[in-house]
Amino acid sequence: MKQKQSDILCFLLCCISTVLCLEKEITFNVDPGKEDCFFQRAKKGDVIDVDYQVIDGGHGDLDITFHLVDPTGRILVADYKKSENTHRADASMDGDYKFCFDNTFSGYNSKAIFFEFIIEGEDDYPDSTIEGLQPEDVYDITVQDIQEMLNTVKTHVTKVRHLQDLIKSSEARDRNVAEENFFKVNTFSFVQIGVMCLVGFVQVVLLRSLFDEKSRAHNLWRKLSTR
Repeated sequence: MKQKQSDILCFLLCCISTVLCLEKEITFNVDPGKEDCFFQRAKKGDVIDVDYQVIDGGHGDLDITFHLVDPTGRILVADYKKSENTHRADASMDGDYKFCFDNTFSGYNSKAIFFEFIIEGEDDYPDSTIEGLQPEDVYDITVQDIQEMLNTVKTHVTKVRHLQDLIKSSEARDRNVAEENFFKVNTFSFVQIGVMCLVGFVQVVLLRSLFDEKSRAHNLWRKLSTR
């Protein structure tokens, strides 16, 4: 029983030590002529992964201006009017890093942004040991092997979730593009139908004026023909 309890305790300690990264995803709107920024604290040596997509551009283009700024105000990454991009940057110091999305170049179109960032760092938890537990007391594998397997599984799960988020955001963007095209096609169709009705009405009036001698249009035709 004590052996099982020790093994379970080792397994739990390994699970705790595998919490090495911070992951967040946000979907938000940037109003026209505005800039929205987010702040996240990172430590020196951490790796910052950034991925963003413009999933809806109102009635305009799917583009946004993005920049990543370190705690001193130095720009680490900058994009100008792009629909999507992925960046990876190293944190050179401790502090709050700023992620900004700039839509000031757009006068009337708001932008819907899907934004995800992952901050990977070293283990913040100290190594834990258990007195009296010898390597030979572990059944078939060592604590290091368990930790490596858990890290591998965690990395794969994180990648799968990241791909699923990308697929979800791409689907939302494609749906918004399809809805925008649907709106444009309907608007153009209504305008075209209105023009056709107007042209038909004018043709009917002109034809009737050719045979109706009392109409003003008929008199106008006669005056034009006598000149």
